[in-house]
Amino acid sequence: MRYAAVIAKSTGSYGAYVPDRPGCVAVGKPEDAIIQLIRETIEFHLDGLREDGSEIPPAAALAAFVDVAAQTSPPKHRRLSNRGR
Repeated sequence: MRYAAVIAKSTGSYGAYVPDRPGCVAVGKPEDAIIQLIRETIEFHLDGLREDGSEIPPAAALAAFVDVAAQTSPPKHRRLSNRGR
């Protein structure tokens, strides 16, 4: 089975979680280690479901990278006027 895992870099380590398996989280470093850790976490979670006689629901989460235009400096906001109200 293939699961989407969200991996985020923080100061000095990586964190990962699996949207389809609440509670499946891992923290570690380097990046390739966090992938192995989250894989082991998912396998451990699924083993627990099997031992409990629970069904293993299919993976359903989707992952996508979304490109957006980025500015290098904060946008300048216009002050809205309450005149005329």
